[in-house]
Amino acid sequence: MSYHNRLPTFKKEHIQMAQKYQLYGDPFSYYSAKALAYLKFKNIPFEMILPTPDVYRDVIVPRTGVQYIPVLISPDDIAVQDTTEIIDFLEERHPKPSIYPLNPRQKLTSLLFELYADEWLLIPAMHYRWTYNEDFAFAEFGRFAAPDAPEETRRKIGAKASARFRGAMPALGITARTAPAIEAWYEELLSQLNNHFSTHDFLLGTRPCIGDFALFGPLYAHLYRDPWSGAMMDRTAPHVARWVQRMDNPEGGEGAFLENDAVPETLFPILTRLFSEHFPVLADTAAQVEAWLETHEGEEISRAIGAHNFTLAHGSETITEKRLVFPYAQWMLQRALDCYGAFTPAQKTSVDGLLDAVGGGQAMQTAINRRVARVDNKLVPAG
Repeated sequence: MSYHNRLPTFKKEHIQMAQKYQLYGDPFSYYSAKALAYLKFKNIPFEMILPTPDVYRDVIVPRTGVQYIPVLISPDDIAVQDTTEIIDFLEERHPKPSIYPLNPRQKLTSLLFELYADEWLLIPAMHYRWTYNEDFAFAEFGRFAAPDAPEETRRKIGAKASARFRGAMPALGITARTAPAIEAWYEELLSQLNNHFSTHDFLLGTRPCIGDFALFGPLYAHLYRDPWSGAMMDRTAPHVARWVQRMDNPEGGEGAFLENDAVPETLFPILTRLFSEHFPVLADTAAQVEAWLETHEGEEISRAIGAHNFTLAHGSETITEKRLVFPYAQWMLQRALDCYGAFTPAQKTSVDGLLDAVGGGQAMQTAINRRVARVDNKLVPAG
């Protein structure tokens, strides 16, 4: 957990062409961790550079037009922003071993876990960080906001720098009403993953898939690396903690996905909850994006476009709360729906058996009437 202490801070020479990939981000960052684990697994030479104010001013904003991390700059000076696009960019250049299964049931499952981890597990990740790990988070934000300042000053600066992240909790639906349900959900997820990783190295065998790298984002950057929730994981879900360590320190070797396109039944409860709680939000997001585009023709799509209800199970109760509508989630949903839509009839027959077992058959028929695309790191109407 001391990896971050070895990260180089920004120097002017980083603007010049490098001999290896440069990842502008931090292991503390949800999405940076996803890219970090991928680079390590593929054994791709890289250095990670802290996102200090100088980095944002001199590199990130000029190269991407946005203020988000992570950003990858290749040895041939191509800048890529957004973790999903970073990984797909690198997969084209470093295709073996692929992190995308070829067989249909496993391929779709890996994309569903990526969607769930990237978009929905942000809820427990943010809840635990700002409810139980706040002081640690202040110190971490201060570390890259003012790396040369004294520790106490860094902490105060970090508290100020992190205000917009802490303030985003209600936008995600994290409130006093939902907090007990979020904690029950996360504890259930830990138990389910602990059961799975007690017999499997990764989600789909002895090789990590895209779903593993996406899960690493919340489960490492927020929920293992942050001390309170990290101790909780060690105590209650040791097999998940060991999976985190495998992802963070890959031992080499390609590994393999399970034979015969098998998807372990230990993953079924997680997929079932994905379809029952997350997919209704995704379907309504697509409907609201369509309606928004009808009155905002030709405009860049806002990061949030209104609010809608969502539900979380909590014992015998169902908790309902509001959260903002995030159009980016539709872009991620399109990946899974496009994957399913491209299957042959025979492949769909095989996949539909899995979907029926986890309550996802109808969900995968979700219609996207107005597609979105990422152009110049911004979300725009497709076509």
